[in-house]
Amino acid sequence: MTTPRSGRQLTLSAHGYEAVVASVGASLRMLQHDGRDLVVPFDADEVRPAYRGATLAPWPNRIVDGRYRFGDVDYQLPLTEPERGHALHGLLVWTEFSDRIIEEERVLLSATIEPQTGYPFRVEVEVEYRLAEDGLTQTVIARNLGADAAPWGTGPHPYLVGGPSTGSGTGPVDEWTLTLSAAEVLTVTSDRLSPVAVEPMEQHPEWDFREPRVIGDVFIDNAFTELASVEGVVEARLTGVDGHGVALSWDERCPWVQVHTADTGDAATHRIGLAVEPMTCPPDAFNSGVDLLVLEPGADASASWRFTAI
Repeated sequence: MTTPRSGRQLTLSAHGYEAVVASVGASLRMLQHDGRDLVVPFDADEVRPAYRGATLAPWPNRIVDGRYRFGDVDYQLPLTEPERGHALHGLLVWTEFSDRIIEEERVLLSATIEPQTGYPFRVEVEVEYRLAEDGLTQTVIARNLGADAAPWGTGPHPYLVGGPSTGSGTGPVDEWTLTLSAAEVLTVTSDRLSPVAVEPMEQHPEWDFREPRVIGDVFIDNAFTELASVEGVVEARLTGVDGHGVALSWDERCPWVQVHTADTGDAATHRIGLAVEPMTCPPDAFNSGVDLLVLEPGADASASWRFTAI
């Protein structure tokens, strides 16, 4: 039997939720609650489009020009976003993860980032998906297996679904209501999306979703920070016109979140989901050093986030 293009398919089912994890990139290929999509899915035998559901490591988002300096050494990574000239979304998105544990409500996968051009560090990465009554929790654990300290960051890349579309906008995203309590936003250049400056939300009311607001036709492809939490938990909520939707929550280990309205220009995919990506560090953290984690030899680090139906 031929393995699908997205790898082995691992299904979890419990508490009204059903999730399918694809082994390539430890990707969340599908997540439903009572038959309703909570994320934009993709076909098992499809080359995963637009990083949907991929696990991003050892960095999320972009490293500008693919260049960075760490430990007084300059490194050059392959430019995996050639149209903008950046290294995008880490080194594991096309890696086949191995199964460690497969249960009805839990799967654990693992892969090792081997020393390579631009990232000469050996880091083991475990990814766990676990279903419970409060939703699907994904946890990423990194462990430095090498003899040298290694820069590290991680995050997911789901496209959330707020609900069915009435067709009144350019895409379903236009009709959904977003709540995200972020006080600051990272502005970027219009051509390459390279970071410019962290600015207070008062300067950018078009991106202010501290109170629930219909997204409308606004374009978003920015990282947000200074996230308000309740008992240490940050939550982004996305709902449709019927009041149903999905919440994505995380803790202080992810002080940043990237949001993107998926403006593809293609009628089939344009604004069909809202990318909400909790991150342990901002874009280009390998250069700025902001919230960059440094894994000492033998050390580990973890981060997690939870999807809950509304």
